[in-house]
Amino acid sequence: MQTSFINKILATQAGYAALVLRVPVGLILAAHGAQKLFGWFGGNGLAGTAGWLASIGIEPGYLMAILAGGAEFFGGLALVLGLLTRPAALVSAFTMLVAIFSVHISNGLFMSNNGYEYALTLMVATLALMIQGGGHLSVDKAISAQHV
Repeated sequence: MQTSFINKILATQAGYAALVLRVPVGLILAAHGAQKLFGWFGGNGLAGTAGWLASIGIEPGYLMAILAGGAEFFGGLALVLGLLTRPAALVSAFTMLVAIFSVHISNGLFMSNNGYEYALTLMVATLALMIQGGGHLSVDKAISAQHV
């Protein structure tokens, strides 16, 4: 039964288009997570992100920074590889949903006003990956029972 559950998570009928979606979305998420966790790419790092989250009422800031940054960084890397694509996509989609409603929704749709359009786009892309799985060129496909 456990093998069946794992195979359902890893199974994918998606083709090569999943790769086209997974890699750029995964890289973008991983880069944003690296900003939050490590201060890479001009980010504020864990302490800065924790302070900012606390300042907008998302408490405890440090824990929330680890969760958001970790979901983006590790979820993004998993999407790039196509490893546990469905769980990584679900966690990433949830993270974007939280970002939309806690940070961006009051600014309207457009990104030029710090609106939610970009987070919504990432959320929809990750939801599509959650539904279809990692596709042909994924670690999930390689280790699932489908290839036998």
